Amino acid sequence: MTKKRLAILGSTGSIGTQALSVVVAQNERFEVEVLTAHSNADLLIEQAIVHQPNVVVIGEESLYDKVYAALDVHHIKVYAGDEALSQVVQMDSVDLVLTALVGYAGLIPTLAAIDAGKNIALANKETLVVAGELVTQRAKDKGVNIYPVDSEHSAIFQCLAGEFHNTIEKITLTASGGPFRGMSRDTLIKVTKAQALKHPNWDMGAKITIDSASMMNKGLEVIEAKWLFGLKPEQIEVIVHPQSIVHSLVQFEDGSMKAQLGLPDMKLPIQYALAYPDRLPNNFERFNFMDYPNLTFEQPDLETFRNLQLAYDALEKGGNTPCVLNAANEVVVDAFLKDKVGFLQMSDILADTLQKCTFVKRPSLEDYIASDAEARRIATDKI
Repeated sequence: MTKKRLAILGSTGSIGTQALSVVVAQNERFEVEVLTAHSNADLLIEQAIVHQPNVVVIGEESLYDKVYAALDVHHIKVYAGDEALSQVVQMDSVDLVLTALVGYAGLIPTLAAIDAGKNIALANKETLVVAGELVTQRAKDKGVNIYPVDSEHSAIFQCLAGEFHNTIEKITLTASGGPFRGMSRDTLIKVTKAQALKHPNWDMGAKITIDSASMMNKGLEVIEAKWLFGLKPEQIEVIVHPQSIVHSLVQFEDGSMKAQLGLPDMKLPIQYALAYPDRLPNNFERFNFMDYPNLTFEQPDLETFRNLQLAYDALEKGGNTPCVLNAANEVVVDAFLKDKVGFLQMSDILADTLQKCTFVKRPSLEDYIASDAEARRIATDKI
C-alpha cells in the first residue's frame, strides 16, 4: 500500500500533535513530508527528529538558525517565514495538507495548497469564515476535496456518506455550552481567564477554548458549515448538549435524522479526514451508553452569550462581515488572555467593530486582507 504523504501545518498545536499520534498508530498508511510551527521551535525540532519529514518551516524567522542547526545533521530541509509556508504545501511530494494553524493565518497557505491541487483536511475553521465563497469556489475549480476535521463538521460529513444526492432540510450543530453554561451576565462579568480555560469536555488550545466559553467557536462553526455543505443560515441550528457525545445531526427532507456519536476525542475526526474514505481500526476508547445514561439538550442563551448571535448576523449580512468578525475576535481573545479586557467586554468590542468596519458586498482576496487589517485596527483601538 502506498503511504499518503502529509503536510501538517501547525504541527505543535493541539490538532497537530494529535494528528502525529494518529500517524504513529497508522504508520503503514501515512508518512510525514512537511511539518510547520509558528514559534515553538523546541517541539518542532523534537517532532522532526522523530518523524523525519523532508521539510520543516518555522514561521518566526528569528528562530531559523536554531532549527537549522538542530536538523541539518538529520538532512531535513529547513525554511522560515510565511512565504515558505505557502510554497512547501505545493510540493509534488505532498498528497494531503492538514491545515491546523490557528486563526486567519490558515487562509493563504490553504489557498496555495488548493491552487496546487492538494486535497485539504481542514482543522482551521477561520479559513472558511474569512473567505468561504472564495475558498470553496477555488476548490471546486481545482477539483480539490476539503475534508472537515472539526468534530461537528466531521459528524455532518459522516452522516452525509451515501446521502450526498439527498436534500438536507437542516443540520444541528451541538455545543457543550462550555465552562459557563447557565451562568448569568452578572456572574460572567467576574469570570477569569483561568476559569474560561477549563473546558468541561475537550482538551484544546487556548484560543479555541476561550471561543468555546464565549460561544464564538459555535458561531464560527455555523459560518463554516454554510460553506462546507452549501446551506442557508436558516438551515443551521445550534443546540447545547453538555455531554458532547452527539457531535452533530442532519435532518433530511423526509424528516429522517442521522447523528454521529462518540466520546469527545479529536483523534477520531482527524483520522477520518486523513484516511477518507476508509475507516481505520484503532485502539481509541469506546463509548458505553451505560456511562452516559442521560443525554440532554437545551437551547443556547443568545442574550447572555451574544457572540453566537453576532455570528448568525454576520453570516446573514454576508460579504466581508464574517471576515471582520473573525479578525476582531482574534484581537479580543488575545486581549482577554492577556487580562486586558473582561469576558463580556469581548462581545461589546466585536459588535462595535462590526458596525464601524467598511462593508464590501463581493470581496476579492485583497478585500479580505484589507478588511482583516481594518478590523484589527478598530478592535485594538477599543481595547
